[in-house]
Amino acid sequence: MMATAVAVAFIVYSCKGKLKVAERLNLAQTPVQTVDSMFAVQTNKGILQMRMEAKVMERYDYDTCSYEYFPKGFAVYGYTDDGKLETYIISDKAKHHRSKVNNKEYWAAFGHVLIENIIKQESMETDTIYWDRTNHEIYTDCYVKMFSPDGFMQGYGMHSDERARNSIIMKPFNSYGVVVKDTTTVVIDSVNFIGPLLKK
Repeated sequence: MMATAVAVAFIVYSCKGKLKVAERLNLAQTPVQTVDSMFAVQTNKGILQMRMEAKVMERYDYDTCSYEYFPKGFAVYGYTDDGKLETYIISDKAKHHRSKVNNKEYWAAFGHVLIENIIKQESMETDTIYWDRTNHEIYTDCYVKMFSPDGFMQGYGMHSDERARNSIIMKPFNSYGVVVKDTTTVVIDSVNFIGPLLKK
């Protein structure tokens, strides 16, 4: 009987100690879901449209909103209608926010953000980019550097379609263009090209 009482007292004390640890947990800063090595694809009639990768995804849920946070990097790849890789966006961190009040959502990539249109051979660098999936646009008000075969541009603010086909820097400064071009240059899309490479 004495042994049973000691065992019950030990269990109660042990559980009490664990409850104190649980009480210190801040639920407002704790994700309701964590996914490691996230990989997602979006297709249309069997043709790949978009691919997304992240090392870690944390989902948070509150009364007025929910969001997914990607603390260890984020990459999204966009494809043409015939399945060729066209654009990718890579960032140090990202967030997908959805409001429960008006059902609006937005994506934000931040840290060091690299956007590249492989087909046009254009790349951009900035520290924050927003992606409006409803209107199929990407934009920022931050400092942007853009490199292309036509030259170099920099400035504040950028607006483009989500595939970075028609990127416009809103307030450019100290940019330069390439005036003379070799019109016989053959441009090879090394990502989507299948076949022997041409000799230089």
